[in-house]
Amino acid sequence: MSHSPLTLYLAAPRGFCAGVDRAVKIVEMAIEKWGAPVYVRHEIVHNKHVVDDLRGKGAVFVEELDECPDDRPVIFSAHGVPKSVPAEAARREMLYVDATCPLVSKVHIEAARHHENGLQMIMIGHEGHPETVGTMGQLPPGEVLLVETVEDVATVEVRDPERLAFVTQTTLSVDDTADIVDALKARFPAIVGPHKEDICYATTNRQEAVKAMAPKCEAMLVVGAPNSSNSRRLVEVGQRAGCAYAQLVQRPEDIDWRALGDLRSVGITAGASAPEVLIEAVIDAFRARFDVTVEVVETAVENVEFKVPRVLRVTA
Repeated sequence: MSHSPLTLYLAAPRGFCAGVDRAVKIVEMAIEKWGAPVYVRHEIVHNKHVVDDLRGKGAVFVEELDECPDDRPVIFSAHGVPKSVPAEAARREMLYVDATCPLVSKVHIEAARHHENGLQMIMIGHEGHPETVGTMGQLPPGEVLLVETVEDVATVEVRDPERLAFVTQTTLSVDDTADIVDALKARFPAIVGPHKEDICYATTNRQEAVKAMAPKCEAMLVVGAPNSSNSRRLVEVGQRAGCAYAQLVQRPEDIDWRALGDLRSVGITAGASAPEVLIEAVIDAFRARFDVTVEVVETAVENVEFKVPRVLRVTA
């Protein structure tokens, strides 16, 4: 039986970023060094496939430190943690490794510096997201105010409009954040911002690739988890860039083939915490149903690599 032709546009860059790559390596190296089980506070990255794979190797995922025994290593997720968490681990004399992405740590350092200079912080981010919780938890209560939308900027109550700074979650939509930053600067002309956007290079690059790919596609699939902020933003960016049908799928089984119908062109990308093996599985699912031609849409080349903490590089 002959299949109808289909062009798959494959975004580049896509999938794993350097921060995720480093976090996964940290868990694997910790298990290798100290044996199983190694405890991980919160999902190391927001992807079920990655978490299940590490669980199979001996990682135990918990939400809070009080679920961990004192005598086993614990790893903090790539999203970062409030200051109270390593302080508590140190108090309990636990062996802990911080897998916070260096680009998130940079935001933490920025927030601490502004605080030392007597500025109150405004954070642009999503309420309840572990990265936002971690960043806000770097400073005492009330020192970081959260805004999620342009509307929030109009109602946020600050201590002194002349003594403010802002930071952002690293996985936001570049375009949405620009609008919120503009609103902050309009309402608080003296507000201090980062030298360079806090949104990480990988988030920006993946969104740019989607914008370049969207006009070519009748539909777009983003491989990623529903709790992954950067993956959900890719769906929104695709829709805004003119792709009427953009869906988030965790694996090939999630693809709604009836909704796709008899399309001739589909774009595929993946959030920063989705491994390449899932993207390959989605492509294979299309190959089983269509006569597929793959075209790569490349907008940037990434060669960033972050070192793992020294404690894991030093042999016992």
